[in-house]
Amino acid sequence: MGIGDKIGNAAQDAAGKAKEAAGKATDNERLEAEGKADQAGASVKQAGENLKDGVKDVTR
Repeated sequence: MGIGDKIGNAAQDAAGKAKEAAGKATDNERLEAEGKADQAGASVKQAGENLKDGVKDVTR
């Protein structure tokens, strides 16, 4: 996994946390849910990258 992927996933996760916090602070359930979805998306991408890296390691 490249450093760009890690930064992108971390940025998406951070943005999701910010959205979720803003949603909670303003009692905006839609914004809070979007933030949680962004965080979940970042986690899924990270897991996929980790899996891809693991396959590369095994096939070397």
